[in-house]
Amino acid sequence: MPYTNRELFARLIQCEAEGEGDNGMRGVASVIMNRVTVPYGEFFKLIHGDVRAAILQAGQFTCVKEVVAGQYNPQNIYNMNPQDIHYDIADWALSGGILGAVANSLWYYNPFRPTCGSFFPPGNTGVIFTRIAQHCFYTPTQKYAQT
Repeated sequence: MPYTNRELFARLIQCEAEGEGDNGMRGVASVIMNRVTVPYGEFFKLIHGDVRAAILQAGQFTCVKEVVAGQYNPQNIYNMNPQDIHYDIADWALSGGILGAVANSLWYYNPFRPTCGSFFPPGNTGVIFTRIAQHCFYTPTQKYAQT
């Protein structure tokens, strides 16, 4: 049986940010919802306001991949067992919650080092905005609007 949007979202939050604390998980959830609601650019064209499309968009989240670099990825959304906190954050985001600390960020990643790069993803479509725990959050640049 396919997962509901709520279940899928809770699984992604757990998989991508469980170790990042409440604000880290809220930041990740906010990025998803920012992609759903952004009124221009690539995400607007590809996602069409659909949370499921945002989560499952090809190549966006390691946790959606069952295979990474030719190897099975055991940390994927299909192996997650979300708890109340993950559902609570998914519900918060789905009802319009956005963590102000990440503003309109459309991307995040863990650089596995103490500093965040100035731009992400490649192509300089996002510029560093903040860091929460291990994740760096990036807001769109003018280049993103052209995507």
